[in-house]
Amino acid sequence: MVKIAFIGAGSHTFTLTLVRDILSFPELRDSTLCLMDIDAERLDRIDTATRLLVDDHDLPTTVDATTDRRAALTGADYVITTIHVGGVEPVENEIEIPQRYGINQSVGDTLGPGGVFRAMRTIPTMLDIARDMEALCPDALLLQHTNPMAMVCWAIEAETEIDTCGICHSIVGTAHDIADYVDVEFEELDYWVAGINHMAWFLQLEHDGDDLYPDLKAAREDPEIYAQDVVRFETMDHFGHFITESSHHLSEYLPYFRHDQTEIDRLVDASAYGTDRDEFEYSPVCWLPTGEYFDQWRTIDHAAQFDPESMDTSLSRSEEYAARIVHSLETGVNRRMNLNVSNDGRLITNLPDDAEVEVPCHIDGTGIHPCSVGTLPPQLAALNRTNVNVQSLAVKAARERDETSLRRAIKLDPLTAAVCTLAEIDDMVDDLLEANAAYLPALT
Repeated sequence: MVKIAFIGAGSHTFTLTLVRDILSFPELRDSTLCLMDIDAERLDRIDTATRLLVDDHDLPTTVDATTDRRAALTGADYVITTIHVGGVEPVENEIEIPQRYGINQSVGDTLGPGGVFRAMRTIPTMLDIARDMEALCPDALLLQHTNPMAMVCWAIEAETEIDTCGICHSIVGTAHDIADYVDVEFEELDYWVAGINHMAWFLQLEHDGDDLYPDLKAAREDPEIYAQDVVRFETMDHFGHFITESSHHLSEYLPYFRHDQTEIDRLVDASAYGTDRDEFEYSPVCWLPTGEYFDQWRTIDHAAQFDPESMDTSLSRSEEYAARIVHSLETGVNRRMNLNVSNDGRLITNLPDDAEVEVPCHIDGTGIHPCSVGTLPPQLAALNRTNVNVQSLAVKAARERDETSLRRAIKLDPLTAAVCTLAEIDDMVDDLLEANAAYLPALT
């Protein structure tokens, strides 16, 4: 029996997905699932939902729920983090204040001014969790889902002795997209992917031993297929490889696509979403964030959305990795998946030694074993480094509470630098520091 602690369990849909995944494996059904969140109402809903799953299948699983983080961590074998620090207000500020300066982020949770400021308010809490783990469950593995993924994992690796891997579904999601584009079964794809989180590259893409890149390039010429993934196809055209994460996310990590409204309009009109522009712009992942989305987010009645009487209690397994990692470590079943781990100067040789990279890893009963990728094609490593530069200084800013590093991180952001002068960036940072002061550590 293992104890799995969920920190930030109030993320109802995501937590319930991971719980289903765990319970879908017979070997993990005698686990203790300890659900922890600081929001007692959200915690009660996920506790109720988890117990419905367990009871409906008459499983031997133990379910605990607590608002006490240290109680949840005590004696844990695995810790899953899905936290969000600060609620709606800081996110809204991190999108809308940069927008006043012409920086139109699509999500703002991974890079850019939004990603850097999210790191500043998230990393201190994540370090507190990791330090509690050092005291209460030092041998536990931290399965880390919280964004900004690379920055959070980088800080934990640098500051603590906790074994950590960052988990993201963007690679398997992209593989499904590619399978659709080239009309092959997902299970028949063979791929080798490496880079950084949300900017990893399909270095090899095969089906039955044949290179699929010619097929993908041919599919790109179909207007309906191209419209589904405009930015990723255009990036492939110019740099030679298909990249992970959606076109909407990718557009904010590079300087080419969101630097002025004319280009944004071109991409929206070229995309499948151009046919329903209003719906697209209200989406949480959008070309031009609007106040309407935040108004909608603030007024969601989460309690009304959860109906125990009609809840699906099936144990269907998602594509998420966390349960598969636990299952492999506990049973010895060998699996390969891409995880975010420290580069250590050996996995991708032309990225910085201390960077957080996303590389193939083998998992079995002896542990997680990252694969050495070697050298990325130079143009791909160069694009990765533009993002790693920001991550490095943002992590330094969060670890040292250093305002100068914070400002330099944002000045190095590719999209920000394509839009703003240095003086404008300082003015924007001033505005963000003032607006989100309640959610940030004191800076020096």
